[in-house]
This record gives sequence, C-alpha cells and structure tokens, in this order.
Amino acid sequence: MKGEEGEMDHYSSFEALQEHEREGKDFVILFRPTSSGIALLAPHGGGIEPGTADLADEVARGDHTFYAFKGIKPRGNSLLHITSTRFDEPRALEAAAMAEVAITMHGHHSRREIVWVGGRHVDLMERISRCLILAGFKAEIAVDCEWSAQSLENICNRCRGSRGVQLEVAMGLREKLFSSLERRSWRTRTERFYPFVDAIREAVRQP
Repeated sequence: MKGEEGEMDHYSSFEALQEHEREGKDFVILFRPTSSGIALLAPHGGGIEPGTADLADEVARGDHTFYAFKGIKPRGNSLLHITSTRFDEPRALEAAAMAEVAITMHGHHSRREIVWVGGRHVDLMERISRCLILAGFKAEIAVDCEWSAQSLENICNRCRGSRGVQLEVAMGLREKLFSSLERRSWRTRTERFYPFVDAIREAVRQP
C-alpha cells in the first residue's frame, strides 16, 4: 500500500491499525484544540518520525490547535505509519476540519539539513520557506515529488480552505534540532530548535 509520500504502509487506515494496535500501549493521541484557525499536526510522531510531534507542539504552543499521533512501541514504530492521503484518525480529521489552514510536520530520512515545503497553500509555503532561510536554514518548495502534498486527500489539505502546508524535515536537520532522536518522553532541544520554530511561527503570523 503505497501513498503520496511513497511509503509502503502496513495499515491502510486507522480502523485497520486499531484492530491490532492499542491506544496507550502502542500509540497515544494528543489533541489540544483552539479557535485560531491554524492547526499544527504531527501524524507520524513519537517513534515513527522522531521529533516531529515536539516541533508541531512548540510551533502551536497555546496559540494554535495541536494534534499528534505518536508511536510509543519499544521498537518497530514504523509499523504505525499511515500515509498522509489515508490518515483518517477521527481526531486528526477534526483538528484539520476546524482550521482554515493545517500545517503538518513530517520527518524525511534524508541526511541533508533541509526542509521541503509542500502543500496547496502557495502563499504560506513561500512565507515559511523565506522565514526559514532568513533564520539560517535550508528550505525548498517541494515540486513534482512524492512529498509535494497536492492531493486533496492529504491530511494537510483536509482543512476548511482545502489548502494546507506539509513540512518534510530531513533527518540530518532534525539531528541538529535535538541532542538525540532516541525514544523518550521529552527530547532535549538544541540551540537551533527555537530559531527553527520561531521562523515558522513568524511566517504564520504574517498576513
């Protein structure tokens, strides 16, 4: 089962996953709703794509809606990956649907120190890319690739405006934002973490 991100998934939907995996034992779901019109989602958090839930949480802070699906298995969390065009966990759909714009945080396996910015909200994509570059990070708009996030079924585009943003943060960069990506309840953040987060927050604030 291959989705827009090019991943081969073990489960085709949350319903299928739920038949074999248990909430609180294999995965946890975090959902903090607000009325800001912006939602930050990490559908592959925890041990699936380490660091992505931490990033989405800090970008949202208390200002914007936050959602995370986190793998908490001792090992083998990649089994819990459901590609973004099939990610239909009900609270995620609720978080996206209540927002005018959804921004999803993902982790790419590349060793490059880069963020690929995809989605259908071109203006916000360009603002995020520009703010990240001004903050000293390498960012590129994702065009005609597996993570360009153009599908209306992609969870980032399930928002009210049907135009969201997907951020693919490469492993090489995530390793610079955290002292370690090993499984833990709270990852130690490096001095580069907050400029990265602040750049995205600034882009969201801009009209």
